[in-house]
Amino acid sequence: MPAVPPTNAVPPPVVPPPTNAFADLLLGQAGREPGRRLLWGPDGTTWTYGDLDATSARLAHALAARDVRPGDRISVQLPKSAGLLALHVACARVGAVWCPLNTAYTDREVDDLVADADPVLVVRERPVRGVTTVALAALQAEAESLSPAYDDVPRSAGDPAVMLYTSGTTGRPKGAVLSAGNLCFGARNLATAWGFSRDDVVLHVLPLHHAHGLFVAVHVTLAAGGALRFHEAFEPGRVLADLPACTVFMGVPTHYTRLLSHPGLDRTAAERVRLFTCGSAPLLAATHEAFRERTGAAILERYGMTETHMIASNPLHGQRRPGTVGPPLPGVQVRIVAGPAGDSASDGSPGAAGVAVHDRGVADDSSSGATAPGAGEPGGIEVSGPNVFGGYWRRPELQATEFTPDGWFVTGDVGRFDADGYLEIVGRAKDLVISGGLNVYPKEVEQALDALPGVLESAVVGVADPDFGEAVVAAVVAEPGAGLDPEELRRLLRADLAGFKIPKRVYVVEALPRNTMGKVRKDVLRDQLA
Repeated sequence: MPAVPPTNAVPPPVVPPPTNAFADLLLGQAGREPGRRLLWGPDGTTWTYGDLDATSARLAHALAARDVRPGDRISVQLPKSAGLLALHVACARVGAVWCPLNTAYTDREVDDLVADADPVLVVRERPVRGVTTVALAALQAEAESLSPAYDDVPRSAGDPAVMLYTSGTTGRPKGAVLSAGNLCFGARNLATAWGFSRDDVVLHVLPLHHAHGLFVAVHVTLAAGGALRFHEAFEPGRVLADLPACTVFMGVPTHYTRLLSHPGLDRTAAERVRLFTCGSAPLLAATHEAFRERTGAAILERYGMTETHMIASNPLHGQRRPGTVGPPLPGVQVRIVAGPAGDSASDGSPGAAGVAVHDRGVADDSSSGATAPGAGEPGGIEVSGPNVFGGYWRRPELQATEFTPDGWFVTGDVGRFDADGYLEIVGRAKDLVISGGLNVYPKEVEQALDALPGVLESAVVGVADPDFGEAVVAAVVAEPGAGLDPEELRRLLRADLAGFKIPKRVYVVEALPRNTMGKVRKDVLRDQLA
């Protein structure tokens, strides 16, 4: 007779099946509503969530057949398309690391980055020396006859999922490795903060090789089960034609200034859009106000980095303050560390210089007992939370310089909180000008210049000076039809700024040098003005 187990026996623990949270995030809606519209492509194609599921499954089989394994890197240089999105999802399903490259990169630049990433496969039109390369069309042909179902490879939250290279404007590009947990937390956090739902349609004009276009615009939409209307590039007329069919528009400052220059931008064009967001570069207060006046909509500014996903955001419901990026997002901690030049203390310990920690906009002095910077006082911005990446690819020496001993990421940005916990980005620490031993924050001077009559925008940098060490120098762009006198601008600034902050020289230029995301290239400007 078999033994009867005692009635008080403890049942074995239930072990949940292994999962792939990142693939689940991207394909969750496919399981719920496979027939729901997902995408309008730039070439006129339309996809449902079921199409994305089946196509990415076939591509995942094709990648596996090419011996792509979990943790392997796949470098991709392709224009925006539905096929590119499916390949991104397929990469997540096999557990490989997605390494998108800027489509503007030359063959030499691609060679350098591919050599650093050491991928098992490169997907682009032209071959890369020494690495297996395949065109997307050829890979799609391989996948066409394969199964539309795929068992996603299990991956943990800490496993690497995406590697994006930073711009490298001040040196060798660095591969920022973000985990599945970083990406899932960031996407769901933003979807909640911005009220995303399955009814949203995002007008997508951003590149997919950048965190803004990929992490924010695509991942957030998929997490909520919404839809995407892809534009291959930004063209104001086409944007205004499609805007009435969309509920969300995400752009950079240049997009908004160009929309404002188009006669078709009015309240009717924007009336269905519930959310306009702006990021990747600071938005001028004048642009913010002009857009509100034309459309009735207040642009929502936010703050993030490749390495941290999204850090702070102006509120969906509540006051959106021009010139600020809002309070920290839920679950994200931001601290302002006061040091000799607005940076962290030299030993990496915030307690040596004083720190104010903000979590969802609530200020709290550091437990170190140091005196925290007061509201409005600038300092180095440091970040902690599930959104923060673990480090740079094959750059272990950067752990000591980019992270504090207690694990906070040093952004390199300088900022300050106002009394309500709204964060203002003052500038980059490396852009701080030390003139005659005194600190000058370029953003403060730029704001004063931008407020002067006839000034459209400005940029302030420091250049070598035999007397002061560094001299404050400004470049200004005039409003259309305005004539600017550099010496008059300097005279007017004296009403608002201390004498040591007044630019020693002001140059009137036609345009400021910018990168593809609209950020002013101060390294280029500094060389031009030196």
